[in-house]
Amino acid sequence: MNTRGTTETIHEQIVALMPRLRRFARNLTRSPPDADDVVQIAVERALVKLEQWRSDARLDSWMFKIVRNAWIDEVRSRGRRDKIFLAEEAGENVGESSIDRETDMMSVQSAMARLPEDQRAAVSLVLVEGLPYKEAADVLDIPIGTLTSRLARAREALQAMLEPEGKRR
Repeated sequence: MNTRGTTETIHEQIVALMPRLRRFARNLTRSPPDADDVVQIAVERALVKLEQWRSDARLDSWMFKIVRNAWIDEVRSRGRRDKIFLAEEAGENVGESSIDRETDMMSVQSAMARLPEDQRAAVSLVLVEGLPYKEAADVLDIPIGTLTSRLARAREALQAMLEPEGKRR
């Protein structure tokens, strides 16, 4: 196995990646329980196939790709059942919120959830996780031009969804 550091060090790096993997999985799945399941599957796969990780590759990109593939496998295994979407955040607009930041975050999360899956994945990897375009394109198995197109469409859609009512065209 040709890896950077010992297996123990790599295990520690995977543990350190857990919050990012969970955040990415939540953006993909739109469901915290599904995200937790997908991350668990991905970490298990990574540990079993650790010898497949190339030492010249970024560990986070490799792990994001495994999470994405685990989610694709999960969706396929569910067959042709109804699409899985979470309902609007419960109580998002109920009562008066004294915390504008929380309301804004909920609005962004709601807007992200309404993006098509391909755009949501691109935004999650590049804008939320901070992966370089090339790495994100590799994780998604798409050309970099396709990634930039998805990001542009996603940014436009998010901007339109997040504009105040009075400013919408």
